[in-house]
Amino acid sequence: MKIQQIIGDFLDANVFLVEKDGQALIVDSGASVDKIKEALGDKKIVGVLLTHAHYDHACHCLDYAKEFGCKIYVSERGKEILQDHEKNYSEDFEVKDFSAFQFLIGDGAMRIGDFRVQYFATPGHSPCAICYKIGDDLFAGDTLFSNSIGRTDLYKSDKKEMIASLEKLDKIEFETCHSGHGEDSTFDRQKRNIKVFLRFLQR
Repeated sequence: MKIQQIIGDFLDANVFLVEKDGQALIVDSGASVDKIKEALGDKKIVGVLLTHAHYDHACHCLDYAKEFGCKIYVSERGKEILQDHEKNYSEDFEVKDFSAFQFLIGDGAMRIGDFRVQYFATPGHSPCAICYKIGDDLFAGDTLFSNSIGRTDLYKSDKKEMIASLEKLDKIEFETCHSGHGEDSTFDRQKRNIKVFLRFLQR
């Protein structure tokens, strides 16, 4: 499995292209279609995974669905945010047609093309935050950063939910964590990171 990191168009949000056997998944949609196509080559996009519905991570999702003929996967709690530009922190991005979307509830696993994807609801930064595990790689969006966690002062952010999400992630094993902004981090670094911020949030 090969993973390409693409820097998005807003707030340097990361987009990840996960490739295997001629197929690819896109994690988050902050980069233009042209940037994706340049990195994609002749591989087939089989799905778009949104870690949450904030504009910098979701803005091009409908463009991807149209261009590549694929489904967009997102938490069911993301619909409210996707359809309201104030709640997704954009000037005018609002989704009106959800026919390309597949809504996810809680934790689970699914097969998308040749990929087995586990997903974990991790609200806190956003009510619709999801972390995805593909192989030994965890795609954490804005829940976990290399040396920090997502902020909890935004629309429907919740400190108690973030605590529960960190406790959940502390029990999940992986090799590499790919965050919504910044650099990748290791399992060991995130184990330390999670423990530090659990203590901070529980003060």
